[in-house]
Amino acid sequence: MTAKQKNFSILNKKFRVNPVSPESVLIAKAVYKLKHGGVIVFPTRCMYGLGADALNIDAVKKVFDMKQRPFSKPVSILIKSISSLEMVVKNIPDAALTLIKKFWPGGITIVFEAKSSIPDILTAGTGKIGVRMPEHPVAAALLDSFDGPITGTSANISDNIGCSNLSKLDFKIAGHLDLILDAGKLKSGSGSTVVDITLNPPLILRHGAVSAKTIFNALKIH
Repeated sequence: MTAKQKNFSILNKKFRVNPVSPESVLIAKAVYKLKHGGVIVFPTRCMYGLGADALNIDAVKKVFDMKQRPFSKPVSILIKSISSLEMVVKNIPDAALTLIKKFWPGGITIVFEAKSSIPDILTAGTGKIGVRMPEHPVAAALLDSFDGPITGTSANISDNIGCSNLSKLDFKIAGHLDLILDAGKLKSGSGSTVVDITLNPPLILRHGAVSAKTIFNALKIH
C-alpha cells in the first residue's frame, strides 16, 4: 500500500471531535463500533488510547494483536463512575476509596481484585485488574454513552512511546482500526501512576502523573 493509499484509509476512519464539548453524533458512532466488537482510538489526558469493549474477549484480542502486546502483560480498563466499579472488582478497600475520592477522575490507575466477569486476557492470569476513571471530556462522554468498561491502553506498539499527536499514530495500528476520534494534539505529560491496593501497604507499580509521595501522603503512609 502506498503512502497516499494509507492516508486515504486513515482519513476514512478519522473524525475531528471537539475536545471540550464532544459532538454526540461522533460519540454515538464510536459507541456503535465498540458495541459491535470494533476497536477505536480516542483521546485521554495526555495520550491517545486504544479502546474496545473490555468484556468482549474477541475485541480485546484485537487490541493485543494491534499493539503486538504479549499476553503476559495485563491491560487496564476505564470506567465512567465510581458506581461502575461494582461490576468489575470484587471489593473496594478503604485505601482505594481514599485514592478515588482524591484523585479520580485523573491520572491514577488503581489495581483491584478482578471479578470473574473480567476476561483473563485483561488480567494476564493475575486475577487483578487496573481501573481508571479518565478526566478528558471525550473519554468521559464515550464511557458515559457506552455504559460499560473499555480498554484503556495507549495507542502504540508495545514498548514504544505513546501517541499524543495522531500524525504519529503507527499505521500498523491505524490500518486496523474501526474509528478514530481526533481531538488534536494532546498536552504532554506522564501516563497514569499505577497503584496496587490489593497489597498492604499498597505498592506503586508504575510511576506517572501523580507522585508516589502524594499518594502515600493521601494514604497516611510514611
